[in-house]
Amino acid sequence: MTRRLIAGSLAILLLVSCAGAGTRGSGRVELLVAAASSLTDAFRDIEAAFEEAHPGIDVVLNLGGSSLLREQILARAPVDAFAPANMAIMEEARAAGLVSGSARVFARNTMAIAVPVGNPGGVTGLDDLARPELLVGLCAETVPCGRFTRQILLKAGVTARPDTEEPNVRALLTKVEQGELDTGIVYATDVRGENGVVAIAIPEDYNVTTDYPIAIMSATSHPEAATAFVAYVLSDEGRALLGRHGFQLP
Repeated sequence: MTRRLIAGSLAILLLVSCAGAGTRGSGRVELLVAAASSLTDAFRDIEAAFEEAHPGIDVVLNLGGSSLLREQILARAPVDAFAPANMAIMEEARAAGLVSGSARVFARNTMAIAVPVGNPGGVTGLDDLARPELLVGLCAETVPCGRFTRQILLKAGVTARPDTEEPNVRALLTKVEQGELDTGIVYATDVRGENGVVAIAIPEDYNVTTDYPIAIMSATSHPEAATAFVAYVLSDEGRALLGRHGFQLP
């Protein structure tokens, strides 16, 4: 079994064990929300605000690459709500009969070039990702940020030879922030406000925009709590938190 499959299996086991708690002895409902890693900061704020407004619900965030989360869901991990970084991934879950009701787009995002503070590689634009002397990182093609990155590079006519391909955007961002890489392409929201990373804009003609949908899963044991969480994400309060983290609002 490959290391990747082992990691996926362990993640699924963790999800099952989390869901097994279901409702804590205190009477609090434990709600498992699978969300794209690019939503990490925004959803942690939403989690805190939602729990304050709903003291009987404990939100457990499973944050990771959207494709890995999809595989967990297709393997029947007992997820209550799902928020990937790409509508196509949600549609795969829907086609498998795992989505309850309709999915709603709650945020949009674009991409940006990330460099460490000080920009030691002297990166100024997309063409620099083809420079052989630079350490370049991209998201793996299997996750949305990786597919979007390759669409951008194709449109720009740039051939990048990445030194690493990371399983999610947060892993890539960390390596840029720590100076292990000279540059990489991440979501625009990921470089907003980061102390160790600087954003270089991608021209609009080459950039892409992705929609973030959210939906209740048919496997949920807590449909009322899941409905409340989704409603909060879509509410004025949830939108304000998403906007604070730089997401575009539909």
